[in-house]
Amino acid sequence: MKQTRKIIKIDEELCDGCGLCVPDCAEGSLRIINGKAKLMADKLCDGLGACLGSCPTGALTIEEREADHFDEEAVEEFLSAEKKGGCPSAAVHSFAPVQGQQQASGPEDQSAMQKAMKEGVSFTDNNSDSLLSHWPVQLRLIPPSAPFLQGADLLVAADCTAVSAGNFQQKYLAGKVVVMSCPKFDDQNLQIEKLTRIFSEAKLRSITILLMEVPCCSSMNRLIKTALERSGVEIPVEQIIISLQGKELSREKWRKEAVLPLVNMV
Repeated sequence: MKQTRKIIKIDEELCDGCGLCVPDCAEGSLRIINGKAKLMADKLCDGLGACLGSCPTGALTIEEREADHFDEEAVEEFLSAEKKGGCPSAAVHSFAPVQGQQQASGPEDQSAMQKAMKEGVSFTDNNSDSLLSHWPVQLRLIPPSAPFLQGADLLVAADCTAVSAGNFQQKYLAGKVVVMSCPKFDDQNLQIEKLTRIFSEAKLRSITILLMEVPCCSSMNRLIKTALERSGVEIPVEQIIISLQGKELSREKWRKEAVLPLVNMV
């Protein structure tokens, strides 16, 4: 079905075939063919423009024109059929839960597991110590239809938190699905659009925001508040601030009316 909507436009005269846009397309629908970037099909492009910022020549823009509607099922079929040709960074994966997480299907189980991990109980399997349960993790690469988002406790983490907090996985990631982005350097409009769709479609149980104490991180609050307002859903939100050396400085829940908590940012 044709409709007038936003969709990617590629200026072949400006495109130099560098391929930097390919891994930034969460749907895997961009390819380099005969030295130029090509959109494989209109229905595979969500029109959010996650690929725009990676183009060094300005060849990628968003236009509004008549095109096939974006088809998430077609995207999944396309990625399945293009296992070897698709971009590994954008392919959706859900990993088998590590030992100790397999029964953590409800909020009570997950809360008990997180409490145990804080007390030093180890939850690992024989092959990996990682508690990451899915891929991708970057917000711009995650499709809102990703199965691992459904009914999840979502951790929205600023990029720098993962290297500042020495116990990032054990204390903050355990039992959660994570999306990571930089509120300063990533496109804020695209972040809002992607978060709005995730909040609208994924039926999340909760949202935890993990931020650094630096001022540029505080804008993540506005992005999430705006996305929640646009989605029209109510989801419990907890905000955590950590220091440059990973010390937890504050932890507080947002009020139901979505008024942001007052936080002193250094």
